[in-house]
Amino acid sequence: MELIRLNKYLASTGCCSRRKADLLIQEGKVKVNGEIVRELGIKINPKNDKVEVDGKLVKPVKKFKYVKLYKPRGVLTQLGKDKFGRKTLTDLFKEIGIKDNLFPIGRLDLDSEGLLLLTNDGDFANFVMHPKNKIPKRYIVEVKGRVNIESFNKMRKGTFLEYGEFLKPDDIKIVKKKRNSTVLDITIHSGQKRVIRRFTKAFGYPVLRLKRIQIGNIKLEDLKAGEWKYITERELNIFKRKYLLTKNS
Repeated sequence: MELIRLNKYLASTGCCSRRKADLLIQEGKVKVNGEIVRELGIKINPKNDKVEVDGKLVKPVKKFKYVKLYKPRGVLTQLGKDKFGRKTLTDLFKEIGIKDNLFPIGRLDLDSEGLLLLTNDGDFANFVMHPKNKIPKRYIVEVKGRVNIESFNKMRKGTFLEYGEFLKPDDIKIVKKKRNSTVLDITIHSGQKRVIRRFTKAFGYPVLRLKRIQIGNIKLEDLKAGEWKYITERELNIFKRKYLLTKNS
C-alpha cells in the first residue's frame, strides 16, 4: 500500500487539520507503533501502522461532516478545558447537543461572535485556513466613534498594522452611523489573529462588537447565538466549485 505523510493521515482521522497535526507531532503527542514521532514529513503505511494521538488510537473517518455554528461571545475557540476556567467549545457542544467528533476551522476570539465552521475533514479545514487560498470572510463590525469620510477612504486603501503587515480589505462599507458608534461591513481574506480589531484600531476606532457572518459562500443566515446546523450539500458543492476546483486547476 502507498505510504502517506503522517499529517495527512491524521487529517483523515478527523482529529485535526494538517497544520494542527504538524504542531501535535512537534509537541510529541503523536506515536507511531508505540514510538513518539517528532519528525515532520514522516510517512506511514495506513494499513499496517498504528497511530495514536494523546494515547488514543486514531483511524480514518468513514463519513465527513460539516457544521455551521453561531459561536457566542465569551466562548473560547478551543476544545478541551481552559486552564483559567473559561468556557470552551467542548463546554458549548455539551450544552447544545453537538455529539459528533468535530473540530473548528480557524477561530474567533473570546469577545467575537458569529459563524464558525466545524468538521472532521482535516484536508477541507486545511484548505479553508491556508493563507494562500484567500478564502473571503465577512464581518459586521461596530466601532467606537463616528467614522468620517477621510478615515473611511483611508480604510479602503488599507494600512500597515503594528507588526508591520499591510492589510487592505477586500471590501468595506458603512452600514449605519449611530450617535457614538459606526457599523461597518468588512470583508477580508486574512486569517491573522485579531486582525479586524487591529485594523480599525489603527484608524482610532476600537471595536465594540464583532460578528462574522460569512466564510466563502457559507452564510450564518438566521442562526442565533449557540445555534447550529449541518452545512447543506448544495452549500458545500458551491464552495468546492468556487474555491477548491479553482485553486486546484
